[in-house]
Amino acid sequence: MNDVESVAKLSTAYNTIRAEIAKVIVGQDTVIEHLLISLLSRGHCLLIGVPGLAKTLLIKTLAEALDLKFSRIQFTPDLMPSDITGTEIIEENVSTGAKSFKFVHGPVFANIILADEINRTPPKTQAALLESMQEHHVTAAGQTYKLQEPFFVLATQNPIEQEGTYPLPEAQLDRFMFNLWLDYPSFEEEVAIVKSTTSPYRADLKHVLNAQDIIGFQELVRRVPVAENVIQFAVTLTARTRPNSSQAPGFIKNWVRWGAGPRASQYLILGAKTRAILNSRHTPDIDDVKALAGPVLRHRLVTSFNAEAEGVSPLQIVEKLLSNSD
Repeated sequence: MNDVESVAKLSTAYNTIRAEIAKVIVGQDTVIEHLLISLLSRGHCLLIGVPGLAKTLLIKTLAEALDLKFSRIQFTPDLMPSDITGTEIIEENVSTGAKSFKFVHGPVFANIILADEINRTPPKTQAALLESMQEHHVTAAGQTYKLQEPFFVLATQNPIEQEGTYPLPEAQLDRFMFNLWLDYPSFEEEVAIVKSTTSPYRADLKHVLNAQDIIGFQELVRRVPVAENVIQFAVTLTARTRPNSSQAPGFIKNWVRWGAGPRASQYLILGAKTRAILNSRHTPDIDDVKALAGPVLRHRLVTSFNAEAEGVSPLQIVEKLLSNSD
């Protein structure tokens, strides 16, 4: 199968996946699109939303539609790194009586990981997961164990209750491709949710893709050509978020203490490539970059006291940047 045929196959599969997820999840079309873009770009997502918005159900449904192994980790203050990565136990051979160490895999050994309320656990445990996200392997007792591919982490945070939490530092936030906000459903959507969840209805989900298909499409994304002006637009947009840059407008110098790094430019282009082929286009344009600027940049901007005093959010800053980029 050549690349043109692969793009057509992925675009068709994308529409089928959305139809399968819609059997269980009402609405949230943009969030679903961004989750698939992140997965195919080999990125990870930070999902922020109040309790009860079906975050766990959404990820579990996505894993089932893609025929991937799903694992959920509930982060708590007493969670240890070995509770995520796994631990060594002493195993005795019944016939000989000899004892040896055996590594028991932790819940991180899955394709799709839901790290629920990641800010509830201390930094040491957070770091164990973030190392796995970056390196795609786990090290225990001097041995390295590779994680299953594809490997996709979706970490959630509750925006309401912050007392007793351990906020992720900026360097760790930067490892997430997207920061997605899950909003309340509309009135009509909530009516549909209540009808479906309080009835005997049970969705019969079909497996649309498998792990090997996704790995192939991840490689396809890397081969997608990008025009020079699109790359320059993405890099310029990222550079303009830095207050010490000569390209930064006045409101950035006033509202931002630290801007986004080169990883933001990389994710803007990878995301634009994926968005293009999901929509049956063989190369991205500037509109693809603009469409993903919010979720890529909002968690990479460290705002100043002036922005907080004026009630200006990072997303509003990004939107103002985009309106001044034409």
